Amino acid sequence: MKDSGNSFHARHLKRALDYVMNPEKTQGGRLVGAINCQADMAFEQMMDTKKQFGKTDKRQGYHIILSFKEDEVEPDRAFEITQKFVAEYLGDAYEAVFVVHDNTDHVHSHIVFNSVSFVDGKKYRYEKGDWAKYIQPITNKLCQEYGLSIIDVEDGSKEKQHENYKDWSEYREGSFVWADMIKRDLDACILQANDFSGFLELLSEKGYEVKQGKYLAVRPQGMTRFRRCKTLGENYSQEAIVERIAKEDLSFYQSQNEERQAAIVKCYVKRYRRAKMSGLQKRYYAKLYRIGKLKKKPYSQVWKYKDDIRKMHKLQEQYLFLVRHKIESAEELVSVLDNLTDKKKEASKEKSKTYKAKERFKDIFDKAEQIRELDDAESCYQSGDTFFEDEHNAWERLNTELLAQGYSMEEVESLRKKYESKYAQDCKAERAVSKELNLGKSIWKELTVSASAEEKQYDKETIRDRKEQPIR
Repeated sequence: MKDSGNSFHARHLKRALDYVMNPEKTQGGRLVGAINCQADMAFEQMMDTKKQFGKTDKRQGYHIILSFKEDEVEPDRAFEITQKFVAEYLGDAYEAVFVVHDNTDHVHSHIVFNSVSFVDGKKYRYEKGDWAKYIQPITNKLCQEYGLSIIDVEDGSKEKQHENYKDWSEYREGSFVWADMIKRDLDACILQANDFSGFLELLSEKGYEVKQGKYLAVRPQGMTRFRRCKTLGENYSQEAIVERIAKEDLSFYQSQNEERQAAIVKCYVKRYRRAKMSGLQKRYYAKLYRIGKLKKKPYSQVWKYKDDIRKMHKLQEQYLFLVRHKIESAEELVSVLDNLTDKKKEASKEKSKTYKAKERFKDIFDKAEQIRELDDAESCYQSGDTFFEDEHNAWERLNTELLAQGYSMEEVESLRKKYESKYAQDCKAERAVSKELNLGKSIWKELTVSASAEEKQYDKETIRDRKEQPIR
């Protein structure tokens, strides 16, 4: 987070802290934590540290995001992992706030920390390669402890490390447009080109910018970033393209088509009566039809209409919502929204119930976790290494306590998986209901805004008509 200028150097730091600690994203503030400072006073304490060492300008802070695989971890487990990461990576020198957001399909955590150390006043400095050297190994270690997915640092090229972000970024820009469009244009150029240089010329004629380096990358008009061809599939790497240029031509495709044997088959069609739509459903269907004029545009120009495509997707979702719930009037929409609100409350209660049930076994789970951590030391002790005698004694004590409570390690592991699976299902159910409810609310909001606009227009016309009436 950079310096915002003399008027308020730490504006970006303040906004970041306010954003990550939003109660709506952190279960009312329950998933908020801090180290070396108090969460509700974090900004003031960070500024006091900067003033103490006379470093109130330039770089103000840093923001790290830890993202977990969808439906793989519940928010409380993500909070534990994040807390351990912050303690290990920043705990000795920096004030930091860490939170977990569970308002999206992917549970993720945010870490915002001061750029100035409260210990010696030195500024944190991120060097190229620190991610692979220091940050990812810590997260990998913690995720392995909890049985979660990890990123292979050795095989993780820069492209691979940021694969999830790239997917999200390109979706935001309209990957549903770019990927197909680029592949079709590449296929067309491969078919027409006599050699690789001719292939590149044909791409340029289509309006593509081409970048040749370690990987062949292209950028069509309207796309903000270059796209590496090899990410489109194994048939689009530079080596594969060169091979395809030499092999593929019209005769190549004709020979492939000749190999297919035609056959006569019987086709039975079940005819259904056309469903009648209500006025409300027709309204949304009409919007979809009007936007359908996009299909008449040349395919290579679709990038110009990506915002309209998103709008079309939204309208399609709203239309399908109306059909799915058989809504034919505003009154029925209100009734469905009330029903979905009740379902969301039930889903939240069920999730909370599962979480509380799991927490009753926290002592047992903690002991089992400690036993797992001591398993390697116990193996060494059993092999004759008396150096691990203390660990062996602790391992035996914990096993004895666990058995006294009526559980074996296998039973504890089975119980833990059962609750984690149930909690993940509850979270998924809650998110599904929330998504459906938000979709219904968006329709209701548009209806009320539209109705309000119509009323204002009616009022204006009424006033105008009254003014035009003669005075008697």
